[in-house]
Amino acid sequence: MIRVDLDVMLARRKMSVSALADQVGITLANLSILKNGKAKAIRFSTLEAICRALDCQVGDILIYEEDPHVKP
Repeated sequence: MIRVDLDVMLARRKMSVSALADQVGITLANLSILKNGKAKAIRFSTLEAICRALDCQVGDILIYEEDPHVKP
């Protein structure tokens, strides 16, 4: 499963969710869906804008973890 670590990067950059939403050009509601791990997909252009605004790499905010409930 993919875990979204936006909270960590926002804290490191001392940036609020609403400030990031403004910089990226995404609604606060959609950014919250992504931040809370409820999103099913993300556009590369949105991901690029988030990385630009937070000055980070994709791997800093998207982390792959094995799902303990899924058998290999």
